[in-house]
Amino acid sequence: MDDEIRSCGVPESGRYTRNVNLDRVYHLETIYKTALVVVLLVVIFSLGQALYFMMTDKDNDKRTVWALTRRIGLSLLLIAMVAFGIWMGWLHPHDVGQ
Repeated sequence: MDDEIRSCGVPESGRYTRNVNLDRVYHLETIYKTALVVVLLVVIFSLGQALYFMMTDKDNDKRTVWALTRRIGLSLLLIAMVAFGIWMGWLHPHDVGQ
């Protein structure tokens, strides 16, 4: 068994494989956190868009309602993403109040 491992160029301890797997996890965490920030920015943009439509539209246009509906849907998606990230261990909430 040891001869097979040495002949393949893989260290006996298997550290190379573990390091690659950890790098993949950290890379996935970074992408996930970036996606969370992007969704949050889209939620804020949708809220600002609804405010703009509310101030400028004078007729019975439903752009404000649709912008607020998108914001609610995106907010629910954001909450689900945060809960999933905590469940997977990618996000670590602070110990506030303990």
